[in-house]
Amino acid sequence: MKKQTSFLLIATFVIFACGSFPAAQTSTPTAIPFTEIPSLTFTLLFTDTPTITLTPTMTDTPTITPTPTFAFPTVTVNKQAHCRYGPSAAFLHAADLYPGDTGTVRGRFEYSSWLFIKFDKLKYYCWVAPSVVDVVGDINTINFTDMNLDAVPYDVNGPPKNVIAVRNGDEVTISWDQVHMTTDHDRGYLIIAFVCQNGAYLWWTFSYPDQFTTSYTVKDEAGCALPSEGKIYTIDKEGISKPGDIPWPP
Repeated sequence: MKKQTSFLLIATFVIFACGSFPAAQTSTPTAIPFTEIPSLTFTLLFTDTPTITLTPTMTDTPTITPTPTFAFPTVTVNKQAHCRYGPSAAFLHAADLYPGDTGTVRGRFEYSSWLFIKFDKLKYYCWVAPSVVDVVGDINTINFTDMNLDAVPYDVNGPPKNVIAVRNGDEVTISWDQVHMTTDHDRGYLIIAFVCQNGAYLWWTFSYPDQFTTSYTVKDEAGCALPSEGKIYTIDKEGISKPGDIPWPP
């Protein structure tokens, strides 16, 4: 009985195994419609860039200090006198001065005490002896000024010719040829020299008032570090000549 039952189970299995099962359905997958994915658009939101306002740096406003105007010493003429083209009485007259005339000191000479003055009544400068003016102010604050003979008009005669100088001990005699001038124009001659006297090296000037005296003697000793020397000029009422050299003896 058991064998018969087993046989039936096996037969049934074979029948099912060899029989037709319903065909398996092969299904085609249903396509899912493609929908485009929308592009993401990013919109940048710009805001105005703030304007940077520079805060100015405050600096102190400089205080302008006015430059003080130099106060030239003033002069008042105390007696009738001459204003001259050079810093000694040997020079040609430049203007007449009268008590009460005023001006300012603009220079002084290194080798004499004379002052270079701009008088209020004159358009030019000239030299005066300090004894003829009263000074208010310190003349030591004024620079030395050259006598500047180039600013004086030249005459047409030229310097004296054939100038010689002869030594006799401590004296030197200078001589020259006469320069002929009309009486109206004649103002003589001017000598400017450096000489040695008593061990001092001195600036020395001398003039003759007319053309007729043609020699001059000056003391000149040994003992100075610098050599003595000199120049001679002809003076005309129109001005001064170019200088002529004096051949100074050793």
